[in-house]
Amino acid sequence: MRVFLYTTFALVAFAFNSILCRLALRGEEADAAGFTAVRLVSGALTLIVISYLFSKKRSLRSGSWPSAFFLFAYAICFSIGYLDLTAGTGALVLFGSVQLTMIVVSLMRGERPRPLEWLGIIIAVGGLVYLVFPGLASPPLIASLLMAAAGAAWGFYTLRGKGSSDPLADTTGNFVRSVPMIAIVAVVMLSKIHLSNRGIVLAVLSGAVTSGIGYTVWYAALKHQTATRAAVLQLAVPVIAAGLGIIFLAEVASLRLVIAAALILGGIGLTIFGRKA
Repeated sequence: MRVFLYTTFALVAFAFNSILCRLALRGEEADAAGFTAVRLVSGALTLIVISYLFSKKRSLRSGSWPSAFFLFAYAICFSIGYLDLTAGTGALVLFGSVQLTMIVVSLMRGERPRPLEWLGIIIAVGGLVYLVFPGLASPPLIASLLMAAAGAAWGFYTLRGKGSSDPLADTTGNFVRSVPMIAIVAVVMLSKIHLSNRGIVLAVLSGAVTSGIGYTVWYAALKHQTATRAAVLQLAVPVIAAGLGIIFLAEVASLRLVIAAALILGGIGLTIFGRKA
């Protein structure tokens, strides 16, 4: 039951990250760099406090620079991508890219896909191409590519989290290490940064709760999940995000999005379950 609750909380947190970011950016309550800076800093501060209260390990020395870079790359590409994407579309591209990244890593590690898995890969890639292919109602290409990059970064971050023996300490260390990286971006973009009070609140909620705590819980859940199962579970996030987008942002699920979702999620699911066939 604990693993189920951890996993459910993490997946809902991932979906809410999309909603909070869209609320801030769509309403011009914050810019992408400012939102990301507040998100990562608030996440780091929250985790430092939690670590101090509940962990005996020196969390500031935990984590790693590569993981921190993937966290930073995911966060900044995520925010910029959401300037022009709806919550549902962004989450679909993001987690479609996450799964494809994990599949490619498996291939590089020597895994040999079966015919059914190859079919799933082709269908999933075709769904992504269809979603972003220039034409009527297609999402902006640059924003989609940035979100795909965010997904790749999150895929690597997730894969590295499989080996975590102390999720709280490692997540805290990763967030702390990501702060100097986003600080450099913030300095470069200083003249364009703007944050309203509401924008700051949304960024803090994203950083402290749905990111800091959410990612810690996800790392904890990963210890009890196989890589395949973790990949399957994340397929639920775009669906959750699309539903929340309709509720909180009054967004509409277009026919193109529904078809692309069916192709991407179905293809990835076929790839994952094809290994068991």
